[in-house]
Amino acid sequence: MKKRHLIRIPLFALFMVSALAANAQPAWRPDKAVEIIVPTGASGINDANARLIQKSFSDLKLLPTPSIVNNKPGGNQSLAVVYLNQHAGDAHYLLYATATIFTNQIAGITPLHYADFTPLALLLVDYSVITVAANSPMKSMRDMVERLRADPESISFGVVARGGPNHLAAAQAMRSAGIDPKKLKMVVFKTNAESLTAVIGGHIQAVVSSVSAALPQVQAGNARMLGVTAPQRVGGSVANVPTMREQGIDAMGISNWRGIFGAKGLTAAQIAFWEEVIGKAATTDDWKKQLDTNNLASRFMRSREFAKYLEVEYGATRAAMADAGLIK
Repeated sequence: MKKRHLIRIPLFALFMVSALAANAQPAWRPDKAVEIIVPTGASGINDANARLIQKSFSDLKLLPTPSIVNNKPGGNQSLAVVYLNQHAGDAHYLLYATATIFTNQIAGITPLHYADFTPLALLLVDYSVITVAANSPMKSMRDMVERLRADPESISFGVVARGGPNHLAAAQAMRSAGIDPKKLKMVVFKTNAESLTAVIGGHIQAVVSSVSAALPQVQAGNARMLGVTAPQRVGGSVANVPTMREQGIDAMGISNWRGIFGAKGLTAAQIAFWEEVIGKAATTDDWKKQLDTNNLASRFMRSREFAKYLEVEYGATRAAMADAGLIK
């Protein structure tokens, strides 16, 4: 009886075969219309940015199929997230996401975790700012802090999301100034535009929003920014606005980021396609001009780096929400 000789394949060779097989996967491209889901209405900076990305897809011929912007406002991004969740494994759906994808889940508004989706690219960071009416007696963050120390409920702050990044930025700032963030009076509006109209009309005393959201009313002379959470002065049309840090206040832990997510369960080939396409769209002259005009900080990251960034941001956001008594 003949002996059978076993052929031993080195472990390194097995790894090489596996890697070659993975690299041999065919490249993916969309074969139907692509939807860019925007969690806000058809106006404002989020919608404008998403439509500029879509325009770049078309102008640069980055997609073999058409693309559309689908506005899904409601529930402070919850409706948009639920909609994306209905398309698991389908790379034709992209969510232009904000940091409230963290806060809704932490606050118990939705069970959907950011990790239930596929991070594709970080686009930018928009800093938070506290704004008052142009005729407000509060001229600086020091004035605001002194008033809050005397009566924490004497100032009503307009926000678009309880527990959102702007709310948390205000909570951090006031905690740094020795004020209990749980005592801050927050009034929720559907949009930043509504909250800014309310502060100009004297119905509330301050608004906490992104710099880009407050900028139009400031440029029109109707409102005034007291302090921004950026690590240094933003520059441009708001170069005269001091940072919180300059005024002795620490409010640097929460980022008001914007990024693109795909549905759950995307393949490596699908992720690689969108990384390249979004990266090209985010380097056009039109995109750079849009960011400069609105004092937005470009911060592009690919999928893997974005995922690590989200992990750190999620931890900081959860800690800030716990401090503000916003976790159920």
